[in-house]
This record gives sequence, structure tokens and C-alpha cells, in this order.
Amino acid sequence: MSTLDLAAEWKRRPWWMQLLFAFCVFMTTVYMPFDMFVKPVAEDQEIWFGITLEGWAAKVTEPIHWAIYMAGGYGFWRMRPWMWPWASVYALQVAVAMLVWNLQQGALAAGVVSFAMFMLPCVALYRARQRFTAR
Repeated sequence: MSTLDLAAEWKRRPWWMQLLFAFCVFMTTVYMPFDMFVKPVAEDQEIWFGITLEGWAAKVTEPIHWAIYMAGGYGFWRMRPWMWPWASVYALQVAVAMLVWNLQQGALAAGVVSFAMFMLPCVALYRARQRFTAR
């Protein structure tokens, strides 16, 4: 494909995967640069496996999130084989993080609901193995 054929690109992914792709592109190009270079250290927060890091601990781990979003954006764009199972593994980490974080806040019901909601893309990504092929 020498020129970008948007219609062909759109057909390569189901709608829900297009949303994940768009989210990765947004996080890579808009939010993470803001988070790293504009947001004051005192306001920084990063959540890993439900544990909240603040201040410099958050600032130091931001490049890891940025790299994950960059890899996800590239992987969804090119539908790279290495995206399976790693996209679903990361989605599982997000679901667990939502559960743990809510439990720490004393919100069991919210934790269960958010866990279930984030398991939807996790399962969908896991079941999408055949979509991730070398191009």
C-alpha cells in the first residue's frame, strides 16, 4: 500500500479495535506529552496494578506508559502479530488495576463493575488473534 487508503485501513479492524487504536494515538500524541512536559510534578499520578504513584515516582514511570501507548498505536496501525497476546495482557492489567484501586477506596461494587467493563476489551483482544498478522 504505497498511499494511505483510509477505507482499506478502516476495514482492517472492527469498530472496537478502531477505538483502542484511536485511544493509543491520542495518548501518544496529546496526553502523554502534556503529562510529561507540562503537568507539574506535584500533580503527577500514575497507576500501576492499582497502586497509585505520585510526584517524582509517577513522573519517572510516565515514559513506560508512553512507550506502551506508542507500541499499541503502532501495533494496531500495522496489526502486528506481537500484539497478540500483549494487548490483552495489558488490558487485563488495567482491569485488575481498576479493581484494586476501587477496593483501596472502599468501593467494592464500583471495583467489580469497572473490572467487568475493562475485561470486555481484554477478552475481545485475546479472541482477535487471527486479526494480528504480519503485513
